[in-house]
Amino acid sequence: MSNVKCHVVFLTLLIAFLSLIALMIIHEFGHFIIAKKFGVKVEEFGIGYPPRIFGKKFGETIYSINLVPLGAFVKIYGEEGGIDDYRSFANLAIWKRILIVLGGVIAFWVASAIIFSIAFTIGAFVPIGDQDIQGFAKTHIAIVAIEKASPADIAGLKTGDRVINLINASQNIEVNKIADFQKFIQDNKGKSIALIISRDGKYIPFTLTPRAQHGPNEGPLGVAVERMAEVIEKHPWYEAPVRGTIYCVTATGNAVKSIVDVLTSMFTGKGVPAGAEFAGPVGITIFLARAADYGLGFFLYFIGSISVLVALFNLFPIPALDGGKLLFLIIEKIKGRPVSVKIEQTLTVIFFILLISMSIFITIKFDIPRLSDFFRAGVGK
Repeated sequence: MSNVKCHVVFLTLLIAFLSLIALMIIHEFGHFIIAKKFGVKVEEFGIGYPPRIFGKKFGETIYSINLVPLGAFVKIYGEEGGIDDYRSFANLAIWKRILIVLGGVIAFWVASAIIFSIAFTIGAFVPIGDQDIQGFAKTHIAIVAIEKASPADIAGLKTGDRVINLINASQNIEVNKIADFQKFIQDNKGKSIALIISRDGKYIPFTLTPRAQHGPNEGPLGVAVERMAEVIEKHPWYEAPVRGTIYCVTATGNAVKSIVDVLTSMFTGKGVPAGAEFAGPVGITIFLARAADYGLGFFLYFIGSISVLVALFNLFPIPALDGGKLLFLIIEKIKGRPVSVKIEQTLTVIFFILLISMSIFITIKFDIPRLSDFFRAGVGK
């Protein structure tokens, strides 16, 4: 059974990873389509990073699959400067070059709006704590994991079930907080109780007895529960695109505020604010995989939010990011001549190495422990 669970965990991680790669492909497609629109020669559009595994030339562009599966790239003719040709990126008007650079960021926002629009057609619930009471009209306790051969498993409970009421000989409690659920179960160990469960829109009663004796990581019922809140309400398909676009704008504003709060706290010596977490590509993949446990709605909500965050990160004025390229173009506009190709390339390489080094550090320090915990929790369910 553990092999089956292991395969499920790997599959979940793979789906999450491919979702991230899809975002990177969409990002590069944004650069690609605007460059093509302005008549710039695009030499290659690649999925993954070289060395190349497979490539096929259509027209003037090579479309390739590459060995290192960490994103995608587009090679635009003359982007690195020094080429005087009417099909060259460097020969375009600055406003056109700016639009090509911003194309990738815009693609992230377009993707986010579409993803949120789909989420609005099915609704999305996210896990929250007992202390979160403001801004959520609909909350419930959901079963997110069930131990094999536990009282919950034997009774027929399933992951995704919503706990509505807890009933014993003298009480009938409508439960909405994890602490209340846990207290009721602890108080009734060894006694027969009933749970009213909501499943597929129907209310179903289940009778079971929380075990008085159990292992340290098992619990009386053998379930893991989360308090869920509806952050995206289900709407008709024809309203969803408008709702999704508006939500994308709102998410962008909230993300900007969060980034400003984190940077302000760090630069004023207060450190990283409580609740903020560092994560590299591996960590983000793990967060996405965990989001999948809460259903398609939350998975879409989460990946839409990631798309917004990555769009904003790419606007940071750092060489090796789109924001760095944008900065060089603004300097060119102000000075009336482009920044030296050698200086731009040197700074880009330096900051690229710094970003990769930071990513490796975050992966080792934060993401590898998360990966270990994810497999331990996934296989142990």
